[in-house]
Amino acid sequence: MAAPVITLTDAAAARVKELIGKADKPVLGLRVGVDTKGCSGLSYVVEYVEERKRFEDIVEDKGVKIFIDPTAVMFLLGSEMDYVEDQFHTGFVFNNPNEKGRCGCGESFHV
Repeated sequence: MAAPVITLTDAAAARVKELIGKADKPVLGLRVGVDTKGCSGLSYVVEYVEERKRFEDIVEDKGVKIFIDPTAVMFLLGSEMDYVEDQFHTGFVFNNPNEKGRCGCGESFHV
């Protein structure tokens, strides 16, 4: 069996469960993708999933479903999704072996 596109830490899975529980309408899980923006070119996007997209991979880990946008798979392979809450940052953090660099503020990356 092939390795999943991404894995989740316990903290990320707990936060996904919390967000799904707070959603205004029924959702299937969270979608992870990338968008072209920021000073390094690419930025991670996390959004609610109401309906699965065509060709979308689904990662089921620790009781949650993460949908991988088909256009993002090549950028996310082997990544770990974490959730961090500290005095400098609160949110999902991606430990991505494909990244070649990040901008100074850490909001965007390039491969």
